[in-house]
Amino acid sequence: MSRFFKFVAAALIAVFAVGALAACSSSPSIDVKQAAAVIDVRTPEEFSAGHLMGAINVNVEGADFATQMEQFDKSKNYIVYCHSGRRAEIAIDWMKQNGFTGNLINAGGIADATGSTGLAIVQ
Repeated sequence: MSRFFKFVAAALIAVFAVGALAACSSSPSIDVKQAAAVIDVRTPEEFSAGHLMGAINVNVEGADFATQMEQFDKSKNYIVYCHSGRRAEIAIDWMKQNGFTGNLINAGGIADATGSTGLAIVQ
């Protein structure tokens, strides 16, 4: 019986490993066409070192963050990213608290965001 259980355990591990690899596929999972804008909430220095093509830089930690966010239509959908996803979540929380009603997607860090949106990183 123990060989049988080892076989079943190995088979389950293989199934989960293949599923995890499929989840990491390179096909975009976020439809950029549904978003009014892609917002990079990192610092201007980080943004200039490389950002998603077409992204708008609004530094969530900058003194003028709230003022800059006023340029966006609060009813539209937005994709937000940063370095790791932490600042994107802070920005999305702020957006929700300030009347943004569209779909707000945290695309995570820039590496995650390029994979999930299919947008290239440019300088």
